[in-house]
Amino acid sequence: MQIRSERPGDAHAIHALTRDAFEHAPHSSHTEQHIVDALRDAGALAVSLVAEDSGAIIGHVALSPVQLSDGSEGWYGLGPISVSPERQGQGVGGALMKAAMESLEAMGAAGCVLLGDPAYYGRFGFHAEPRLRLAGVPAEYFQARLLRGEWPDAEVTYHASFSA
Repeated sequence: MQIRSERPGDAHAIHALTRDAFEHAPHSSHTEQHIVDALRDAGALAVSLVAEDSGAIIGHVALSPVQLSDGSEGWYGLGPISVSPERQGQGVGGALMKAAMESLEAMGAAGCVLLGDPAYYGRFGFHAEPRLRLAGVPAEYFQARLLRGEWPDAEVTYHASFSA
């Protein structure tokens, strides 16, 4: 398996993978594939990485800029992150998370937020941070990781593509 940046021509495979990865997820809105497409169309995919094995895309992670109400810059939202159903539980998601965080660090990002299972994302340094809030979401599922600087105290807004 290798992790690489999305290339022209990958969009269809990423769409199908994301749709399949979330098809039976109870917490899903089942719009994740449309969110990725909308982010790409808007030029808001700051980082788009795929996991590839034997020429097939088996995983994908998207990172896009988020807005903070206090004006802090350099913050990104991670997600959706998708792994092919038959490859889940085999370390693909962990490899994508590691590569995504390395990409953000290389970009000089201030931090990253995500919405997800605290038990899973805690192993990557994410935790619920009361100074960062996302309206309408239980605080324990909105998590953040500081990469540089100080923690901001702000409401977070995702790119409009998340309403796709």
